[in-house]
Amino acid sequence: MQAISYMNKTDLLLNARKHYFSLGVDDGAASLCRANFTYGLAKIHYAQHKLGISPNATFISTPDETISRNSRRWSSGYGYGGKLTTGDPNDPLIFVDTKPNACGMLVGGLENLPKPDQIIKNINKVLDSEIYLDNIKLEWDYKKSNHFIDVFETKLAIKSDLQLPPYMFIIHGSVPELRKATEKGPGLYYDQSPELRDMCQSIKTPFGNIFYVEGRNAKEYYHFYQYAKELAAKKRVMAAEILFGKFETLSNPVHQGLLSYGEILLGAQHITEEKSKLFPVALRSDLPSYLITALPNLTDEQIDDLGFENRAKKLGVLKNLKNLNVLPHGGGYKLPHINQVREVLEIDGERFFVCEQEVEDGTYIFSDVTATQFLYRGKKIIKRIEDLNLGTIEAKLWPKFVLKI
Repeated sequence: MQAISYMNKTDLLLNARKHYFSLGVDDGAASLCRANFTYGLAKIHYAQHKLGISPNATFISTPDETISRNSRRWSSGYGYGGKLTTGDPNDPLIFVDTKPNACGMLVGGLENLPKPDQIIKNINKVLDSEIYLDNIKLEWDYKKSNHFIDVFETKLAIKSDLQLPPYMFIIHGSVPELRKATEKGPGLYYDQSPELRDMCQSIKTPFGNIFYVEGRNAKEYYHFYQYAKELAAKKRVMAAEILFGKFETLSNPVHQGLLSYGEILLGAQHITEEKSKLFPVALRSDLPSYLITALPNLTDEQIDDLGFENRAKKLGVLKNLKNLNVLPHGGGYKLPHINQVREVLEIDGERFFVCEQEVEDGTYIFSDVTATQFLYRGKKIIKRIEDLNLGTIEAKLWPKFVLKI
């Protein structure tokens, strides 16, 4: 790998761009993801160099690559929609400013279409109650951000031979109960848990501090994340039982969290060898969602077609591409007023994105990503999945109603 100067910001950013591999659609949100993630990768590379580790952290985006609307995650230099590989999966070192939170989506099957008023009555019975799971008082987050409960009618794809229930629902949620420290562990979010912050070490990089845990602390954090992942899955099931009563669990994958010490999902679902396993891809509330069986990715042919092979070989990260094995979980945020990022200004330690708009003479300049207007992408993400041969559509779920509670 070509030597770079780890004191030179320009070299660090150029090297980071080489370690970003995009499968996304070419729009303003994808452009912002690439621009911001360059800084996140540069920070990790600098930290890896300081720690005596090969500086080869890699991000491979999914078709829905986009911004993160978590301000702290964004300001740390990360986008959303893909898999971040930061090192050896067996080496106890975790960069915690990626903020894994065990968010996922439960897909359940129903024999009859439920009535919205009855579901609302069911949930109202418990919203004011104290409900516990494994001695953890639950917080319902299905009215926040893009968390939701959708009810659908099932339409099987023409080529699918699956037998699926006539109606389905998707519940999207995480475990905000575990962002702070509890008796179960140190908490998931370093910026909300003083206990986790005390476990962290930091490195001052040319682009700001980066926070990590290593050794025994990384093992403790990873063990706690595994607990949080299991609790989040059980919580989604409990919510479904409260709302719908009897149902069939069809899928309950996580899309935001740790795969290992050195692999992090940021809005992506990790596929397995189980070819019949279904993964949800949820678009806007007014569009169908999809159930997909995934295909192993990326294959040698896919890597070659995408033009990634030579670059990956030179960087020594080809194995990261061959072991991608992810699918998007949704369409991702769309920024209708932004075409692309023209440049990034660094002023007093803060990044400002200078963006081209539809009227090219006018630029949109911002730092706080949460201040931007946004929509959600549509079917182009599904088409991109098909074009890249990442999976097979097994069912289309037509929306009947959506609940934000």
